[in-house]
Amino acid sequence: MEKSINFIVEEEEKNLRVDVLINKRDEIISRTRVKNLILKEKLKLNNEIIKSPSKKVSIGDVVNLTIPEPEIASLKPYDFKLNIVYEDSDLLVIDKPSGIIMHPGAGNYDKTIVNALMHYNKESLSTIGDELRPGIVHRIDKNTSGLVVVAKNNETHENLSKQFSKHTIIREYQLLIWGKLRPSFGRIETFITRSSKNRQLMEVSSSKGKKAVTNYKTIEIFENKKIPTLSLVECKLETGRTHQIRVHMNYKGNSLVGDDKYKKKYKKLKNVNFDIQNSITNLDRQFLHAKTLGFVHPRTQKELIFTSILPQELNNILKMLRNTEE
Repeated sequence: MEKSINFIVEEEEKNLRVDVLINKRDEIISRTRVKNLILKEKLKLNNEIIKSPSKKVSIGDVVNLTIPEPEIASLKPYDFKLNIVYEDSDLLVIDKPSGIIMHPGAGNYDKTIVNALMHYNKESLSTIGDELRPGIVHRIDKNTSGLVVVAKNNETHENLSKQFSKHTIIREYQLLIWGKLRPSFGRIETFITRSSKNRQLMEVSSSKGKKAVTNYKTIEIFENKKIPTLSLVECKLETGRTHQIRVHMNYKGNSLVGDDKYKKKYKKLKNVNFDIQNSITNLDRQFLHAKTLGFVHPRTQKELIFTSILPQELNNILKMLRNTEE
């Protein structure tokens, strides 16, 4: 059933962005969703359609946002065994393997996590996101493994989206990088925007784009005559921008092992342990794993924290590196 949000702008609300104001007035609807509805021409200000989420309001403005009935996705189920870590009537937490994308998009419409969810239980997924992304609150890249939460209903989806936008979700990743980070722990705070040279890549910017914050610490350094210098690092995200960790590590000069998009040119490895060179060269993914995911359950208000161990192909590389240390 179609709903709407209607109100008149009060004095203390003047000069606010209209998307911010609607989000303040109705906390159940996330700002991202408000923005998407405005871009789809669902907002009227004083009975005129407004297409800009950043439009400033004035005292006495009449705001009307139409919230249409969610479209039902017509997606082909995919018989793919999901690794379900937790499930209740509101949500699922899955441990995603590398090699599968989260939702349909250009070039892949039927072998995704969403299609696997449709096969698992298509009647129980939220429908307020994009019609090709039922249940999907957040994403991790195709060649990244680890924990993802999926919403089974719209109330849960809105609540979790709010937690993501307020940066209260706990997200920790483990990664293996080339070289050593200096300093060995710290905080990276930049803007991230789409690359002007390649629209498929993101890059750090000094002024434009979205703010991105990554806290990092070096856990272990591998360095001797038989191996290239590598570091096992843990990153805790405050924001969740596209390719954030990969872009921030590249910005520091330390790209991820196995990253085919954000890689620096390294000297040809000489006198390096053959098995290690082979396992790194043949790794068909980036060494990046979403290890910890924590959030407040939308219904019970209890904090839930989940952890996932490194997949075998990544753990094997660490074992080899540890065994060659002098």
